[in-house]
Amino acid sequence: MTTGRVPVRTRIAPSPTGFLHLGTARTALYSWAYARHHGGQFVLRIEDTDVARSTQDSVEQILVAMRWLGLDYDEGPIYQMQRLERYHAVVEQMLAAGTAYRCYCTPDELEAMREAQRARGEKTRYDGRWRPRPGKTLPLPPAGVQPVVRFANPPDGHVHWDDLVKGPISISNEEIDDLIILRPPPEGAGAGALGVPTYNFAVVVDDWDMAITHVFRGDEHINNTPWQINIFRALKAPLPLFGHCPIILGEDGLKLSKRRGAVSVTAYQEAGYLPEAMLNYLARLGWSHGDEELFSREQMVQWFDGSHLAKSPAQWDPAKLAWVNAHYIKVAADDRLAALVVPFLQQRGVTVEAADARLAARCALFKDRCNTLAELADWLAMFHLPPAPSDADRATHLTDAVRPALAALRARLASVSWDKAGIAQAMKDTLAEHKLKMPQLAPPVRVAVCGRSQTPAIDAVLALYDRDAVLQRLAVVLD
Repeated sequence: MTTGRVPVRTRIAPSPTGFLHLGTARTALYSWAYARHHGGQFVLRIEDTDVARSTQDSVEQILVAMRWLGLDYDEGPIYQMQRLERYHAVVEQMLAAGTAYRCYCTPDELEAMREAQRARGEKTRYDGRWRPRPGKTLPLPPAGVQPVVRFANPPDGHVHWDDLVKGPISISNEEIDDLIILRPPPEGAGAGALGVPTYNFAVVVDDWDMAITHVFRGDEHINNTPWQINIFRALKAPLPLFGHCPIILGEDGLKLSKRRGAVSVTAYQEAGYLPEAMLNYLARLGWSHGDEELFSREQMVQWFDGSHLAKSPAQWDPAKLAWVNAHYIKVAADDRLAALVVPFLQQRGVTVEAADARLAARCALFKDRCNTLAELADWLAMFHLPPAPSDADRATHLTDAVRPALAALRARLASVSWDKAGIAQAMKDTLAEHKLKMPQLAPPVRVAVCGRSQTPAIDAVLALYDRDAVLQRLAVVLD
């Protein structure tokens, strides 16, 4: 699993054309964990050469998502568009060495080339008409045509690599053509503007310069890898080891897509998931350590040596993620939950300070019932918002038969010690006085005070309200 080069250096290189995708986040996690396991470095690179689609907002969202997940990087963010001079310098070296050449084909000529190949039943590819060869005479460059620079891919043989995930892979050089590695500056870019490198070239120069030893990425990049390996070899640069992780499938068995549900990291943050739950779930979505389902960040670093990565696609399971998140909410410190739930309460029109001791106590009481912070906020909002029971709950529980018992309970609650024990005794005395059982009294109290018929133990719930709020809410239903 190692190249013999030390230290181990991994990277994640998202494109800032949108949010941090869950698949990219999983790759980032594997890259981060592998580097941390080996005491190496983890690099964040922003691949922003798609100038038309890259935005600063996307960059910020990527950085926010990385911080939320706790994937700290040792170097970066490094931006490709700030390295244009370096790419041009390498292109000039390759032109001089004969491993790259200028191509003056126009878009119309390329389309005509492809049409002719399709008519002959051939695979469409660049035919090498501007590639220098011994004994070949090239035409004069046409006037007014800005050339691209193409990589002179080896014409025969095979590209082999031992993939960290999929094992040995071999692709014939005859299957790949001379890809463009540098495009001219766009029209109107102005004097001195530099052309922009293409992905497969820039990524090689970056990984070379940054001494990347291991590249984990999605298996949609497998077809890019032969070109990249050949460019590494043309530059006489050390090869990293590659590990191509299978895609993540949505619930429908198709590739996870924003058209079929939330696929951004920040969407799950906003929905009330905890970062440790997301990391735990993403880690298991393509990697395993025995039968362990729940583990800490520290345990993952200890265990993640790059082995046991799945070769088959994993399927996103919202129910499993909810179960994992519920576990981490349950074991989270109450004061931490109090701080985290405040923004969700604000969304529900509730203003409360995280330092309020009652907020942490309320989190402690209700967290076992919640899959997300949003669900926790739904419970806690009832302490601040007027109760709004359903018509069905009103009809079932707030009957004339139970009103005398509610009035008696209210009278007792006005003077008891305001804690769970005092409230429990008031309930017990009221039940005895009116010859009722708890299932006959507790639901009406819940509906009157909380606006719902089911809660944790009613004495524990009422103790977390202000006494005056409870008395006022009981009075409303008794009027």
